[in-house]
Amino acid sequence: MDLFDASMLKRRHRELPLAARMRPRSLDSYVGQDHILGPGRLLRRAIQADQLSSLIFYGPPGTGKTTLASVIAESTQSHFISINAVLAGVNEIRGAIDQAQNRQKLHSQRTILFVDEVHRFNKAQQDALLPWVEDGMVILIGATTENPYFSVNRPLLSRSRVFQLKALQSADLIKIAHNALKAPHGYAYNNVQIEEEALEHLVNVANGDARALLNALELAVETTLRNDSGHIEIDLKTAEESIQQRALLYDKEGDYHFDTISAFIKSMRGSDPDATLYWLARMVYAGEDPLFIFRRMLIFASEDVGLADSNALSVVHSAAQTFDRVGLPEGRFALSHAALYLATAPKSNSTMAFFDALNAVKEEKEDDIPSHLKDSNRDSEGFGHGKDYLYPHAFRDHWVAQQYLPENLKGRVFYQPGEQGAEKTISQQVLRRRELQLEAVFQEHQIKEVLTNSPADSNRDEWLIRATGQHSESLGALREQLLKRLRLQRHDVVLDLNSGTGLLGWEIMRQTPEGGVWMHVKDSNRAKILKEMAAHLSKIDRPVILCGPLSKLQDQIKEHVSSIRYDAICGRNVLSTEPDKKAVVKTITDHIAPRGRIALSENIFCLAQRLYKLIDLKQKKIDLFKRVVEAEEAIYQQSTNPNLAWNEDDLKSLFLQAGFETVNIERKTQKYNRQISKTNIDTWFAPGTDAQPTYAYFLSKTLESEEITSLHEIFLESLSKKNIIWTSNQALVFVQASDK
Repeated sequence: MDLFDASMLKRRHRELPLAARMRPRSLDSYVGQDHILGPGRLLRRAIQADQLSSLIFYGPPGTGKTTLASVIAESTQSHFISINAVLAGVNEIRGAIDQAQNRQKLHSQRTILFVDEVHRFNKAQQDALLPWVEDGMVILIGATTENPYFSVNRPLLSRSRVFQLKALQSADLIKIAHNALKAPHGYAYNNVQIEEEALEHLVNVANGDARALLNALELAVETTLRNDSGHIEIDLKTAEESIQQRALLYDKEGDYHFDTISAFIKSMRGSDPDATLYWLARMVYAGEDPLFIFRRMLIFASEDVGLADSNALSVVHSAAQTFDRVGLPEGRFALSHAALYLATAPKSNSTMAFFDALNAVKEEKEDDIPSHLKDSNRDSEGFGHGKDYLYPHAFRDHWVAQQYLPENLKGRVFYQPGEQGAEKTISQQVLRRRELQLEAVFQEHQIKEVLTNSPADSNRDEWLIRATGQHSESLGALREQLLKRLRLQRHDVVLDLNSGTGLLGWEIMRQTPEGGVWMHVKDSNRAKILKEMAAHLSKIDRPVILCGPLSKLQDQIKEHVSSIRYDAICGRNVLSTEPDKKAVVKTITDHIAPRGRIALSENIFCLAQRLYKLIDLKQKKIDLFKRVVEAEEAIYQQSTNPNLAWNEDDLKSLFLQAGFETVNIERKTQKYNRQISKTNIDTWFAPGTDAQPTYAYFLSKTLESEEITSLHEIFLESLSKKNIIWTSNQALVFVQASDK
């Protein structure tokens, strides 16, 4: 190459887009993806040792898949050929193979063949390439934004190792931007100065995409005039103009498309209108076809809302028609209308009963249609078709018990009515009629058997049971119990102590529309949450929110009124963690009205779930088991710990000493399914301190560190990702104040 050619190449390099000029040439200059390229990681070791096999890089756009492939080629001194699976035909692949053979023959140099959008490889392309991948003539590096385990051809996938690249972190993008401003092949000689706010905006809107960041930075620099000092100054306004829209990771035919619609549907199914609107907005912002969204909402209206609110189907259909008529942008109101209706509608998936019926059709022995159900218009005389059919309209309520299923499916139950919305009424009617129907077609001893065994358990049923969330159910039951004992009147003024996020308080508001609700929390973050939740109410309907320690409750109340007595006081774990429980009871006494009611739920920590009962340590290490039992039980026998040194009898004594005559305390044991994660176990076995003691911290009082380490390993082996029955005990406190 002569000097003229070198000069021309240098000029051409300067004319390349910034993203191309800043493409790293070595592992040390490559930014991000430390989870696969950090020191000691497999891929880094393989590159450094030049021991690579075929690879597939999977990740969002702009995460450095192509760049990493070229870095590997540079690091391993390999010849680099890049093709696109969509654009390259069989001839281009064969041409690349010919180059690789020549390089190997003439220069003993291996070739890396980079295939972008490798998931789009067809069979002919694959057949042309695979033999050369297998014999090592080329090292294949494929790049895809799609999940390769679903999108890449199996033969190709089986011969490759998959590495997932993740969206770049803000710190990574900031480093890339600074490198571009300082590098000679970037803007080192342009005297570019960028405000911190401007850079933060570019990084934020780029959303993990280095290419989007560099393109925006380039646009900002190239379109900004130098100031009097000869500098190019990039301010926030310039940055905003250079990257006006967030680079959403969204592909209408790829993973992000399906993942986002999945998040949207699951948010509606979970009755979360806020998340529903977020994912809807994300799809609309990214340019998703609104008709696709409407189609999925129409399915949802039948699949997930169903008979709990049959109007849902009509609402979504009408919204779709409205959108078709008005289009964008006003049509977004129709999208939002339909999505919010579905998110807030009562839910029922009872229409899935069809698939149970379909399975019965596929798997069960096909039986003849009962004679009385056959068409009587054609064969009634010759074969008796339709004979003995009971015409429902001829009977009271237009219904009569008779058999409609084939003989081999007699008594089979498919439809299980839900208990939400309109279907609750349907449920009662269906169950009553089903009982009569069963009685009409079965003997009495058979009825019990059918009701016991039908419908048969299935994986779906088991999943639904788990998905109901037993813990949330127990909370709902607890709320119902406490409020039932309060016997609330519409005009009552109620104080909800240790309100949390308002589990009790919001329901109390619905039951006391002519009274008022005061919610107390101990920290400002909880108070902020409550205020945000109350913001949508009119000022007159909002609860009074108190914040601070219970010992200062009187001062908190005086900020609103000089004096007040509450008709009812309730709360969860009001006393459990208070060191001076007597003082708290005195505070409650001072603020309860004559004949007022008190309902509290208190976790009895000394009866908490014992962790040693969750593992089978006895069969492994008998001596250690005994010592663990003793050590863990000692935790709950600390007489000096105010959280542990009490039980329900102590609470009763406190209220009796305070002058209450009617004091009832019940112990309630709750059991629910819980999955134990590795994080849970690691948290238990963290070192801990006096201020923040952990399970391991308490055990360390009697066990050696090696024993605790061994126990940690046993817990991980026995419990990690396992479903267990978790037990908790609560004291339900019900108190009636006197007339004075």
